[in-house]
Amino acid sequence: MLVSLHVKNLALIDEEEVCFEKGLNILTGETGAGKSIIIGSVNLALGAKADKDLIRTGAEYALIELMFQLDAVQEEELRKMDIFPEEDGMLLIQRKIMSGRSVCKVCGETVSAKQLQEISGVLMDIHGQHEHQSLLQRKRHKEILDSYAKDALAQIKADMKEKYHNYQKIGRELKELNSDESAREKEVSLLSFEVKEIEDASLLPDEDITLEKRYRRMVNGRKIKETVSIVYRLTGYEEEESAGEGIGRALRELRSVSKYDETLPDMEQQLQDIDGLLNDFNRSLMDYMEELDFDEEDFIHTENRLNLINHLKSKYGKDIKEILLYKEEVEEKLNLLENYEAHLNQMLASYETVTKELAALCQKASSVRSKYAKVLTKDLKEALIDLNFENVEFEIQVRPQEGAFSAEGYDDVEFMISTNKGEVLKPLSQVASGGELSRIMLALKTVLADKDDIQTLIFDEIDTGISGKTAWKVSGKLGLLGMSHQVICITHLPQIAARADTHFLIEKSTKKGRTVTNIRKIVEDGSLNELARMLGGAEITEAALENAKEMKELARNTKQ
Repeated sequence: MLVSLHVKNLALIDEEEVCFEKGLNILTGETGAGKSIIIGSVNLALGAKADKDLIRTGAEYALIELMFQLDAVQEEELRKMDIFPEEDGMLLIQRKIMSGRSVCKVCGETVSAKQLQEISGVLMDIHGQHEHQSLLQRKRHKEILDSYAKDALAQIKADMKEKYHNYQKIGRELKELNSDESAREKEVSLLSFEVKEIEDASLLPDEDITLEKRYRRMVNGRKIKETVSIVYRLTGYEEEESAGEGIGRALRELRSVSKYDETLPDMEQQLQDIDGLLNDFNRSLMDYMEELDFDEEDFIHTENRLNLINHLKSKYGKDIKEILLYKEEVEEKLNLLENYEAHLNQMLASYETVTKELAALCQKASSVRSKYAKVLTKDLKEALIDLNFENVEFEIQVRPQEGAFSAEGYDDVEFMISTNKGEVLKPLSQVASGGELSRIMLALKTVLADKDDIQTLIFDEIDTGISGKTAWKVSGKLGLLGMSHQVICITHLPQIAARADTHFLIEKSTKKGRTVTNIRKIVEDGSLNELARMLGGAEITEAALENAKEMKELARNTKQ
C-alpha cells in the first residue's frame, strides 16, 4: 500500500508530506484548493509526462517521493523487473523534475519513465476524472472482460498471439510467392547468372590471400632482384671484398696457428660454423633469385585472376568464404523458385494448418470469454443495483467474427445496458450519462478488485454527476472496497466523505506573501466541521453540524 507522499516545489505546494493509512482515505477541500495537484503528483512520480512549468516559481526543481509497503506478490512481480525492494518490503520512488529533464529513481537506482509506468501497474490503479469515458470505446470492453477472466485466458492468449504471428508470416510469404510470373522469371534469371558467375570462377579457400602475396612480389620483382643481387655479392665468395671471401681468408689464417694454442681450435670451429651458415644463406639467396624469374604471361594471369576475385568480392562478399556462402543461399532460393509449384503447395498446406490451429484457439478464447461474460454480467448487475441502478439490465455480448483474426482472437465484445424498466438493451455509448458512466466504472473497479493483486486504488472525483441517495450508494461501495483495499478518494460529496476511515483536508493559505496548498489529517471535530462546510453554505451553522453528526453516525452504523 501507499504509506506516504512527499511533495516539494510543485505548483502551489511548497513542501508537504502525507501519511496514508489502510482502508478508505478521503481528501476534501474547497474548489481550487489544489486537490488535483495531490493526485497529479502521484501520477508524476509514477512516470506521467512532466512539464517544467509545474516547478514552483523561484525553485530550481520539483521533487515527488512515494513510499510503498509491498506484499509478497508485489515483491515477486517487481523482482521479475529487476527491481529489488528493501528487506522490510519498503519501496521508495523518487522523481526530480528540472528544467528540460527529470530523474527517476527506485530504491536509489535510476530508472526510465517507461520503467516507472510498468512498476506503477503493480503498485496501484488510478481512476482519473475522465477515465470513465473510456467505457464508450468497445475495445476497452474486451480488455475489461479479459482482465476478469485472465487466469483462464492467459495461456490461450499467449498461444494465440504466437500462432497469429506465424499466420501473418506465412501469409506474407504466400503473397510474395504469388507475385506475377514475369517477375519470378526475371529473379530466376538473375539468380542463375550469379550462381554461374561464382561457379565459373572455381574459387579456392584463401586463394585471394596467396595471389595477393604473389602479385605484390611480382610488381616489386625488379627492385627485389636488384637488392637481393647486391646482398648476394656482399655475402658471397666471388668478389675480393665480399663477406664470404673475407671469412674464408680469416679461417685459413687461424687454422695455420691453431696448433700452437689449445684455445684456438674452439675459435676455429666457431668461425667455421659462421662460414657454413653464410654459405647456406648465400645458396638460399641464389634459389630465391631463380624463383623471382617469371614470364609476362604468368604476371598477366595472376593480375587477371585477382581482378576477377575482387570483382566477385564487390558483388557478393568481403572474402571468398562469404562469396561461397552467398552462393549457397542463392542456390537454395533458386531451388525454391525452380520448384515453385511444390513450394507453393507446401506453403498453402502450412497456411491451411496454421489457420485451423488459430481458428481453434480463437474459438477456445471465445468460449472462455462467453463463460466469464455471464459471470461478470451477474456480478456487475448486482454491483450496479447496489449503486442505485434500480431497474438496470446489463449484458456483455461476445460476438465471434470468424475469419477476422487478430492476436487477441476474433471476438467483438460490447457492453449493453438498459437503465429504465421496459427499455431494450442498447450499447453503453447510446444510453449512459456522465454520472452513470462514473458509477459503472466504480462497479467495475469493485468487481475486478478481487481479481488482481493491486492493493491501492485511487479515485479522483468518482462522484461526478451524482447526488442524494445515489451518493450514499456510491459511498457504501467505496467503504466496502476499503475493507479489502487501500482506497484514496478525492470527493466533493459529504455522503462519501462521511465514510472516511482517514480524512485529509486540502486548503490554500498565504505564506510569505505567496499562495500555498496544504494538506493535513483531520480527526473527529475537524472532520465534522468539514462535513458541515460541504453540507452548508458560506458559514458553518449548528444545523449543519447536527446534520454532519447524523451523517457520520449513519455511515458508522452502516459500516458496522
